[in-house]
Amino acid sequence: MDYSQFLMMPQEIGLLVVFLLVFLYDTFMPQSNQRSLPAFTAVVFGIFTIFSFIPASTGTAFAGMFEQSQATWAMKAILNIGAFLVILQAMKWSNSDFIAVRRGEFYELTLLTLFGMYMMVSARNFLLFYIGLETASLPIAAMAAFEKNHYESHEAAAKYIFTAIFSSAILLLGLSFVYGMTGSLMYSQVAQSFILGKAAHSALLITALAFVIAGVGFKLSLVPFHLWTADVYEGAPTAVTSYLSVVSKGAAAFAFLIILVQAFGAVYADVWKWMLYAVIVLTITIGNLFAVRQRNIKRFLAFSSISQAGYIVLGVIAANTLGMASMMYYVLVYILSNLAAFGVASVIERNTGKLTIDDYNGLFNTNPWLSFTMMLAMFSLGGIPPFAGFFSKFFVFAGTLHNATDYSLYILVLIALINTIISLYYYLLVVKAMFIRQDECVIPRVKSAWNEKLMLIICGLGIVLVGLASCIYTSLTSITEASGTIFSLI
Repeated sequence: MDYSQFLMMPQEIGLLVVFLLVFLYDTFMPQSNQRSLPAFTAVVFGIFTIFSFIPASTGTAFAGMFEQSQATWAMKAILNIGAFLVILQAMKWSNSDFIAVRRGEFYELTLLTLFGMYMMVSARNFLLFYIGLETASLPIAAMAAFEKNHYESHEAAAKYIFTAIFSSAILLLGLSFVYGMTGSLMYSQVAQSFILGKAAHSALLITALAFVIAGVGFKLSLVPFHLWTADVYEGAPTAVTSYLSVVSKGAAAFAFLIILVQAFGAVYADVWKWMLYAVIVLTITIGNLFAVRQRNIKRFLAFSSISQAGYIVLGVIAANTLGMASMMYYVLVYILSNLAAFGVASVIERNTGKLTIDDYNGLFNTNPWLSFTMMLAMFSLGGIPPFAGFFSKFFVFAGTLHNATDYSLYILVLIALINTIISLYYYLLVVKAMFIRQDECVIPRVKSAWNEKLMLIICGLGIVLVGLASCIYTSLTSITEASGTIFSLI
């Protein structure tokens, strides 16, 4: 075996080094120093996150099963930002009395799942993709059950693991059909079989693609594979919910784009474009309609994230370099906006146990800093200018319509735009509760830990500056254009 191939995996190796450092600290440090483990993890992973933005060599390894490109490099760097913010958010919680004995396990599982997401993004073989998917999924069930004294946490873990098992079975069945039609699990060889006509465009192909979309759609919470989302988000610890809602979803979206384009790009117009069309319309619409009805803030954000997943997949159906760049940009903005909202919810829940939107009535009177941050998050998620969420939606719409020759894409964007207006209603309900219902103040003044303040400051500044800093989107566009050959099959 040529061990030099591992040089194509600097981000993966760096992440394993961080994992080993955290594991050794957790294992060998005396009990008196264990409370410093969260800070140690945040510092080490923060340094790794900074270095992950430095691009290195690109190419393939392990007979083409693994690929490192400028696009995958940027995708992993975006995931690192989300993971770092979640690690910051969880520091106070992981040092609480009920969690302290397992604090090391939380950070180790988080890093392990991130490694699986790296594999999902760089995989060019369905077998390696599936290994990455399971590595990213199974530890999350343990993370969801972390609060052992809470029944809801156990329920969340059980629902997640059962639905994950069923979705994996469906995905494997779809991959078995793909292998039966093409004789290969390599993305490039699967695509070549369709181009050369070795694999017929049959009912079996439609079934296989439906199963693959269903398997990955579970990770993305796409309708109708979304039913687990609200219950798991509500029952899991808020730090785990934050991780599920942004990092896990971002990795699945990136892998989803690469699979559909590189393996099934030759049947884009005939098969999967119309499947995604229906899924996107259902996801955005149903996510919005159910979000309007929610009063629990975590369930509210769960259905909001379902709707947001529909917008993310618009970058997939675009199937061009601009769509890919807009999807990466959307995921980055979504990470900052959603983590800001979950960060505020986490601070309030940890100090008061309050979790309903009605509890936020008059919050500005007692906690103006938290109210302002939550307002920024709601405005960004709703797509109100000049915040980053407005630009992310604008760019993903532009990417979908770029060089579009089919009027169905214009109708799709129109539906998404109408749903954006609908979403403003329920996002502004939270703002109304905090700033307008001043005479019904429920939550007293709460104190944020330094790590929570730092995390919210980063998210708040990101919401304001990422949209205004045009260089970020321009850089992502340049990166995707350099990797534009992946769309050659469309």
